[in-house]
Amino acid sequence: MTRPKAARLPDVNFSDYGDVRCLHLGTEWVQGTMLLDSPYEIELEYVQRMMAWMLFMSPASLGKRHAMQLGLGAGSLTKFCRKKLRIKTTAIELNPQVVAACRLWFKLPADDTKLEVILGDAGEVAKHPHWHGQIDALQVDLYDEEAAAPVLDSEDFYADCRKLLTPDGCMTVNLFGRSNSYLLTLEKIANAFGADAVWAFKPTREGNTVVLAQRTPSRPTRTELAQAAQAIQTLWGLPATKWLRVFKPVQP
Repeated sequence: MTRPKAARLPDVNFSDYGDVRCLHLGTEWVQGTMLLDSPYEIELEYVQRMMAWMLFMSPASLGKRHAMQLGLGAGSLTKFCRKKLRIKTTAIELNPQVVAACRLWFKLPADDTKLEVILGDAGEVAKHPHWHGQIDALQVDLYDEEAAAPVLDSEDFYADCRKLLTPDGCMTVNLFGRSNSYLLTLEKIANAFGADAVWAFKPTREGNTVVLAQRTPSRPTRTELAQAAQAIQTLWGLPATKWLRVFKPVQP
């Protein structure tokens, strides 16, 4: 999340509903969830889909990969990448209360040799040359307490995100909001990455649409995608075979 530095950051709280813990930024909007009995699994459907970059990478290569999350939320992606995939993981979060909440209430592990949580502005991080060409999986989920539209949503921002990626790297973005901005955002991503590099899921029931953009466009066959999906589902329990029913390239 990013905002003018003079602006007050929202308070952070949580609520429990049965086996699910929800993170809130001072409003009723859910910013992330955790299964109390399985804190390192991914509970929300759209967050599971944010892992679709795995369809384009061999499981054997994961040990050398680097994932980055812009926006920590409840830490679901960060925890899954570090604890389940056991890959190098970096999360960028502006609000220190969110980091504290994740550590206190959402089982976010302490930093170690493969995990780094950085307090900072996602836009500034994306611009900084330090990270350029270093990230294999960039997961962007940047919403404020009102959840009306992405906080960072310019063509320049998506171009900076592209610079972060390795040659076969992918960006996944959660698009959700009360404004009808999906097509405008999709155009910005296509302009930054190239129209032939963009894939999208159909919206979830809750209205979240996950878009994937590749640093280098590719068009694996349905058979190749099906094989990759089956491996993901078998090894890590994500419902990847179902993804293929609602995931396809965006037509230029």
